[in-house]
Amino acid sequence: MARRFSHFLAIDWSGAKGPRQKGIAMAIAHAEGDPPILVDHGWSREDVLGVLRDELPDDTLVGVDLGIALPHADCGDYFPGWADTPADAPALWSLIDDIASDDPNLGANSFVAHPELRPYFRDGSDTGAYFTCDGADHGRGRFRITEHAQAEMGCKPYSNFNLVGAAQVGKSSLTGMRMLHRLRGHLPVWPVDDLPSSGSVLVEIYTSLAAREAGRSAAKAKMRSYEELNSALEVLGSPHVPTRGTVDDHATDALLTAAWLRKVASEPERWSPRDMTEEIARTEGWTFGAL
Repeated sequence: MARRFSHFLAIDWSGAKGPRQKGIAMAIAHAEGDPPILVDHGWSREDVLGVLRDELPDDTLVGVDLGIALPHADCGDYFPGWADTPADAPALWSLIDDIASDDPNLGANSFVAHPELRPYFRDGSDTGAYFTCDGADHGRGRFRITEHAQAEMGCKPYSNFNLVGAAQVGKSSLTGMRMLHRLRGHLPVWPVDDLPSSGSVLVEIYTSLAAREAGRSAAKAKMRSYEELNSALEVLGSPHVPTRGTVDDHATDALLTAAWLRKVASEPERWSPRDMTEEIARTEGWTFGAL
C-alpha cells in the first residue's frame, strides 16, 4: 500500500470513572518522520470525541487502545440466548450508548448493571453465568478472533467481558464503544467500515503489540522513562523524543504507538489479516497490526 496517511494519532484510552481520566494520552506522528509529539492535555472522553469528530488533520490514521466490539464468533452472538442481542458492531455500539445514555462522561456502568446483560460479564463481585459460552469457569472468559491472533504474536490479551483486575479492558472498551457510536457519519472505523481511499479512519490498536514490535517483551511492554521510550523508538526507525522531566506509561504508550502506526500503515498485510472474514469484520472488528 502506497503511503496513504499524512498523520498518525495514537490514543491510550481509559474506562476510569470521573470527568477526566489520567489514563488518557494522545500523541501524533507526521508522515515526514519527525519525532512523535505528545498532545498534552487533561483529557476527558468527551474531549477526545470532540477532537476525532471535529478537529482531525486531513488523512489521519487514528489508533485507539480499546476493543471495538465484544466476542461474537465463539458463541455465534454477543449475548447468546438474549432475544435483543445486536446483529453487528454498529448495533452493539448503539445499544450500549442507549442503555448508558444517562451515565456521565461516556460511562457504561448502566450497561454492565443491566439485569439481562450482567450475567455475561465478570465484575468484582460476581462471575456471570454466561461469562463463557458453556457456563463453565474458564478463568479468562471469551475472546474475539483478533485476540487469538494477538496471543499468537506474543501478547497477553484479556476478554472484553472481564471488568475486574488491573489489566482488564472491558470498561475502557465499553466506554469507547459509546464514543464510536457518536462518531458514526463522521469517522469510519476499520474494518467494521471499509477502508476509504482517502480521508481519516479509526482503527483499534493494542499498545503492547507496538511495544513487542519495538523490541520490548510482553512482561516489559510498559515504559516509564525517556531512555526506554527512545530505545524502542530507535528500533522502529523513529527519531527520539526530547527529554522533558518525567514521563508515565500512558504517554509512552501513545508516543511509541504513533511512531509504530507510521512505520506499519503502508504494509498491505496489516489490512488483510488471514483470519479476518467479512463476518468477523462486521461483528468483532480487528486489532490493526495483528496478523
